[in-house]
Amino acid sequence: MTACGRVVMVDDDVSVLDAWREVLEIEGLEVSAFADGAKALATLGPSCDAIVLSDVRMPGMSGMDLAAAVRTLDPELPVILMTGHGDIPMAVEAMRKGVWDFLEKPADPVHLIETSRRALDYRRLVLENRHLRQAKDGATWATRLIGDSRQMQALRQRLERVAAASADVLVHGQTGTGKEVVARALHDFGNRKGRFVAINCGAIPESMIEAELFGHEAGAFTNANERRIGQVEYASGGTLFLDEIESMPLVAQVRMLRVLQERRIVRLGSNAERPVDIRVIAATKADLHALAAEGRFRADLAFRLDIARIELPPLAQRRDDILPLFEHFLRLAALREGIAPPSIPAALARDLEGRDWPGNVRELRNVAERFCLGLEDVPDMPVAVDFGDDRRLDVQMDRFEATLIADALARNSGRIGETAAMLGISRKTLYLKMRRHALSAADATP
Repeated sequence: MTACGRVVMVDDDVSVLDAWREVLEIEGLEVSAFADGAKALATLGPSCDAIVLSDVRMPGMSGMDLAAAVRTLDPELPVILMTGHGDIPMAVEAMRKGVWDFLEKPADPVHLIETSRRALDYRRLVLENRHLRQAKDGATWATRLIGDSRQMQALRQRLERVAAASADVLVHGQTGTGKEVVARALHDFGNRKGRFVAINCGAIPESMIEAELFGHEAGAFTNANERRIGQVEYASGGTLFLDEIESMPLVAQVRMLRVLQERRIVRLGSNAERPVDIRVIAATKADLHALAAEGRFRADLAFRLDIARIELPPLAQRRDDILPLFEHFLRLAALREGIAPPSIPAALARDLEGRDWPGNVRELRNVAERFCLGLEDVPDMPVAVDFGDDRRLDVQMDRFEATLIADALARNSGRIGETAAMLGISRKTLYLKMRRHALSAADATP
């Protein structure tokens, strides 16, 4: 029904349609031209990645009528109106009725292009936001754990089985592989209806961890002025997530073992046992059994936790997922910043797939956020020139020039102004050279 990034142009003057279409297409924008508003409206829809650029005064359906019809169809689909009879009251009325922008004929080509690009960027953000909301409302294992590699498919299948069970879980994986993401997914897709309570065992001082986990009565120790419910009791009815379980002090491990065996806790300063209904998910990057052999972790607790084990593969072992994950994080970063996601140069894509990623998914997300902000260095992309069989100097120079221009267009995502600035020539000169070499901004693929 729709094309990606379309400018739907409507004007009953065919010569105007042809002129503006050429201006926009040479900038790399896809244009669908119509002399009739009703026919243009028939190509639009709520999921359409497009904007409308329309004349105001037209026979049949006017631009204002078209804008009203589009607003009924989707109030967040931008409509830009153009008129040679424009005045302030008309512009105010158009804006009041939800028109995205208002241009007076004859429009400056640069202003027209910039306005169209901003409208398209806004539309893409609207659609991206809707997609993220739908993904959140109708979350699945595939939307929570992104990747189609063989390892991720096997992981999702195992998690589905574990989520339906009631056994405690041990999640093992390197730093940044998404242990808490997995724990939250197990809780959300499992049978637990209560809270998800997360505790980082390495972030709590040893002197406070027992009180934090099991709670205390008033007067149990200095400054314990009132009773406090611990995190284990607070998680009753839901899931208790113990991150960096290898950092839990041995004295707390003794009490945690009893909680796992009896499903009961005793607050500090009390003798009364209190039942707790919890599912425990522990996460570690260490080998608990190796730590137990060294006397740094209780062996009985290690065996008690290691019932349903989930092994998270490092990112370097599932390279097919690197680009989909990067694109996902890039969309999230762009949405947060209120901008359109930048295109990914081919050189950067190859570089991402070739890295070792010691920080795994967390490191990849940081790189995506830096790239979104323009802070990530993009590797140089070599310019490949096909000299062919004709070795005459003028022919080879032409081919080299065409290759340089195509490369610059790709680096700038087909933007004429930025490409001309990079090459150090005027826009007019660039247009002429593109026409000579049969190059189109629309074909400029980063």
